Amino acid sequence: MAVQKIKVASIIGRMDELDHVTMICGKSCVFHPDNSLSFYSDTSGFSPLNEENPYSTPLQQLTDAVKGARKKLVLLDEKDMEGIQYTREELDTYVRRIATSLGDLQKERTQAQQEVEQYTREIEQVSHFVGMDLNLDEIRKCKFIKVRFGSLPKEGYEKLQAYKQNPYVIFFPCTNDNLHYWGVYFAPIDVVSEIDRIFSSLYFERTRFMEFKGTPESSAEALRALRDKEIEHIQRVDQKIDTLWAQEEAECQKVFSFLTEKSVYFGIRRYAARYNDNFILTGWVPADHEEDFRHALDGLRSVEYTFEDAEEELSHSPPVALKNRKVFKPFEFFVDMYGLPAYDEVDPTPFVAITYVLLFGIMFGDLGQGLCVSIVGWLMWKWKKMKLGKALIPCGISSAIFGTLFGSVFGFEHALDPLYKAVFGLDEKPIEVMEPNTTNLIIYSAVGIGMLLVVVAMLINIYSSLRRHHWENALFGPNGLAGLVFYTALVAGFGGQLVFGWQIVNTAYVLGLIVLPIAVIFFREILGGLVERRSDWKPESWGNFIMQNFFEVFEYLLSYATNTMSFLRVGAFVLVHAGMMLVVFTLAEMTSGIGYVLIAIIGNVFVMGLEGLLVGIQVLRLEFYEMFSRFFDGDGRPFNPVVVRRDA
Repeated sequence: MAVQKIKVASIIGRMDELDHVTMICGKSCVFHPDNSLSFYSDTSGFSPLNEENPYSTPLQQLTDAVKGARKKLVLLDEKDMEGIQYTREELDTYVRRIATSLGDLQKERTQAQQEVEQYTREIEQVSHFVGMDLNLDEIRKCKFIKVRFGSLPKEGYEKLQAYKQNPYVIFFPCTNDNLHYWGVYFAPIDVVSEIDRIFSSLYFERTRFMEFKGTPESSAEALRALRDKEIEHIQRVDQKIDTLWAQEEAECQKVFSFLTEKSVYFGIRRYAARYNDNFILTGWVPADHEEDFRHALDGLRSVEYTFEDAEEELSHSPPVALKNRKVFKPFEFFVDMYGLPAYDEVDPTPFVAITYVLLFGIMFGDLGQGLCVSIVGWLMWKWKKMKLGKALIPCGISSAIFGTLFGSVFGFEHALDPLYKAVFGLDEKPIEVMEPNTTNLIIYSAVGIGMLLVVVAMLINIYSSLRRHHWENALFGPNGLAGLVFYTALVAGFGGQLVFGWQIVNTAYVLGLIVLPIAVIFFREILGGLVERRSDWKPESWGNFIMQNFFEVFEYLLSYATNTMSFLRVGAFVLVHAGMMLVVFTLAEMTSGIGYVLIAIIGNVFVMGLEGLLVGIQVLRLEFYEMFSRFFDGDGRPFNPVVVRRDA
């Protein structure tokens, strides 16, 4: 069993010891708290602890202040925090002081930054009019003429030709880009409204220079000087922030780490229940950490505790932590995608690891490409810590092994012929994928693999159901003993006769090994109810029972066929790989020299990327739909212990 053994810990003590208990639970890094009241039938007199976490607010204030100052808080190691203690008053005072100091500096910096951005926008506006020999102060003194600075879109500028009869509709461009012209127009004061309306219809956007003096050139220079002044202001503020951080960093990291620990530990209290001046706290602890946990709790005088096996608390859905050997562990990633097993359910990770690697290797059989897949997987894990990358390493090795069997190296189908001749004395590779006889063998072998895996999935279901005392599913279900007898009898009888010429099918064979299992599956609910001694074993309506089970059994019979035929894709992808590489080299042979090499390389990269993705998805589909559906529910919940430092 690859599900880690776990125990439920029930802790009882006085309220003044609860903080010590939560600290012990948090520091252990193995305590998964649960709702304490759900473990007791009589909860009268108990009340949940709905308390506000006193550490969350100062922790958030400190985090926001330091983040706003563009500094980084680091959670110190547990050893570095030994002996460090703060009172709540000390924490509040320190956080308030740091948050105020950094907040004021950051506010000052933000205001200066906004000024810089404003000046930059204004400089950009004025720069469009640099070169126009106009004095803004003189323009403001004009009494009979209005001057409008702004921009016209290119479409509006081109439409000005329609107003050439109007002597006042004249636009003097200064600069332009691909979309706009920037310039000025003049209008007498008695017709300015009409001229403004015309330019507005051409989507003229006005630029106002209310605060600018002198020429556009002098205004731009003045703005640049103001902007430079604000930039220097920002630099001075940054120096103040750096100086303050240099003085406070060490203490700030300690306070942050202390607040984080206390906040996490305090969070455990919400799972506890109170009874007068006492508390009850319940959670899950791995069995191999029980002694250490006991030893830590023994130091508290008023605290009592009990540990019980999780098998006795299955009604509370014990959390699940998978514990597999190193070679199987990467494939927990796929199991987690489907759903964790229940605590008393069989962990399918070893089964997935073996079958996934086997099927991937068969469907993507190429020595060179397989090794590339392994290298890519190793890089994904090494650089990005991607769980998928770790699983790709054995998949690529499997592909390389089957590629050696198929004689394919980056699509070169006879590159290994010298190896076969030197080692085995063969003139060429033993399996020629594209030959008709070999093609049929591959297809039949794929179906044979499918049949074998379906049988194995049924056997796992029988074993798992017997362990969980699900007698109906184990003995009478379509994936139980009755289904196994039916399926194997069908495969051995008719498949054996077709392939090997076995003459074992007769009336007794059909009645005993085919008809009888179908009848058992049909009446599985009644038989299961009798075996499990359920009071409701008898159907309320025989008519509805017969009608419903008829269609269900018919669906089961179809699923046996469709699940088996789904494994045809295993053989199909062997042929697809050879076919795709044949196309690549056909295209390459149309050229020569460097063209041949480039097409061969690009073709291999394309095939590896496309086929690797397709094969990975198709194998996962076979795992989930053709095999998992027969023995795995995946309704477990993960074991999530309280951990302050996730790398602990």
